[in-house]
Formats: sequence, structure tokens, C-alpha cells
Amino acid sequence: MGLGCLPERPALARPTAYRPAYHRPGPLGTLARNGHGGIVRMFSAREDVTPNTADKDLRTPLLWAAGNGHEGIVEMLLEREHVAHSTADKDGRTPLSWAAEFGKMDAVKMFLGLEDVAPNTPDNGGRVPLSWAAANGHEGVVEMLLEREDVASDTADKDG
Repeated sequence: MGLGCLPERPALARPTAYRPAYHRPGPLGTLARNGHGGIVRMFSAREDVTPNTADKDLRTPLLWAAGNGHEGIVEMLLEREHVAHSTADKDGRTPLSWAAEFGKMDAVKMFLGLEDVAPNTPDNGGRVPLSWAAANGHEGVVEMLLEREDVASDTADKDG
């Protein structure tokens, strides 16, 4: 028995394996992924919030927002100093690549407006944003990419 007449509480079980912080997207990544722009704005205003924190798949808040079409969040994050806009995930996919695959024209336009964006960055399978957009029938994104002189229109993936 514990104190007085109350029975003792059993000890809480400890987790069997430690999961480092990079296995979870963190609050900002979760908010960006789910499109909670107002709360992203609150987090982004804080100096102690790191906008480049990646999850276990190396996906950053910017990548989540771009791939899910949350253009307002993409814009908020790009306004933040030191946001890595070309950081690739574990598959070599950049935020531009994800936005192009899913036809997120406003996000693609924002990325293409960046001075140092690399629109021909291949992922681990050799696919570039143009090939993702074309394969998924996103004509507007394909047109936007082809308007740039630095986009290679004949890039083959690993399968040719």
C-alpha cells in the first residue's frame, strides 16, 4: 500500500526504443503539412523556431506545404530568413519537385521566382520537376517550366 489507504500506482512503462527528434516533423512541419496558416504565422514569428527542421524522411515544413498546395504557407516560409528552399528529402525530391508533381502552380511560380533555384535538380530516380509535372498532366506547370531557358526539356530518368 502507498500513502494512507491509497494503493500504489504501477510504474509507467518506458519506451523500448528512443526516437530522435528527426523522426517527427515537429510542430511547424505538422502545421505546414496540414495547412494551418494562422498557427504557422505564429510559430514563424518566433526566433527559436527552426524552419528547416526535417522529419525522418528529411521533409521540411516548406516541402510539406509545397507538396500539399498550401501556397500561403509556402510564401510565409520563403519570407523567413535562412529557409532552405532547395533542400531535398530522402528521395532527392525538392519542394519544387513536389509542387510540380501535384500541379501546385502558385508554389511552382514562387520557387521559380527565386534567384538561386535549380529547376533541373534530379531526384534519386533521375526525375526532374518538369518530368513530374508532365507525367501527371499538369499542363500549366509544364508550360511555366518550359518558359525558362535553364530548364532542360530532354532530361531522362534512370530508366531512360
